[in-house]
Amino acid sequence: MPPLRTALLQSSGRPGAVEDNLAVLDDAAGRAAAAGAGLLVCPEMFLTGYAIGADVHRLAEPADGPSAQAVAAISVRHGLAVLYGYPEREGDAVYNAAQLIGPDGDTLLGYRKTHLFGGFEREWFTPGEQTVVQAELGGLRLGILICYDVEFPENVRAHALAGTDLLLVPTAQMHPFQFVAESLVPVRAFENQLYIAYVNRTGQEGEFEFVGLSCLAGPDGAARARAGRGEELVIGDADPAFLQDSRSQNPYLRDRRPGLYSSLA
Repeated sequence: MPPLRTALLQSSGRPGAVEDNLAVLDDAAGRAAAAGAGLLVCPEMFLTGYAIGADVHRLAEPADGPSAQAVAAISVRHGLAVLYGYPEREGDAVYNAAQLIGPDGDTLLGYRKTHLFGGFEREWFTPGEQTVVQAELGGLRLGILICYDVEFPENVRAHALAGTDLLLVPTAQMHPFQFVAESLVPVRAFENQLYIAYVNRTGQEGEFEFVGLSCLAGPDGAARARAGRGEELVIGDADPAFLQDSRSQNPYLRDRRPGLYSSLA
């Protein structure tokens, strides 16, 4: 099975301007496809902006809303899958969500952030209740977490035990927590023997300074692709053969003793 070339769109777009952000996404999808990518991953809340306060409720859409249809058209036009972050409305609740659209325009996967960060998110969002969601793409089993979720080792280990190969993590990771992008994410990939596509916002947005540093981390703990601090599209390969070989040599999951960990629940 050939590697899944994965493009990471490090951008904050234009907060509050969904149409403008869809245009940024369309341009990035064209460049990613031209580079041979089969998957494009965008940051947390990419379609609307992150620090938009009460506008979250005004801009929130259902999972099959007009923005989902627009992203599906972009996926079909460029022939690649797209993972994007957005505020999802269901009834009176609004979730910090992410959705994966396949290259044929079909929705493959949706996820709602389970661990909300800080007073800002707790004020505007309802937490999701499902940690592990998965879909197949390019010979790999994909899963989704959002930003703060990946900082809980239990979440990533749950994906490892469920067989996730490539974990997609749209994020809005801010100063002074850049060590998460630099150190924690590659370690999570190594200790759980999977790939992690960690895709951040960048620059100042309201009270937040997003630090960039998006990366595609491999099961050996190395970054296959790494962005700087500015707007950037970076590309790396998630290789099923390398993953299989790495898993055969790394004993973490085999050497677990779950009976000793019951207190963690």
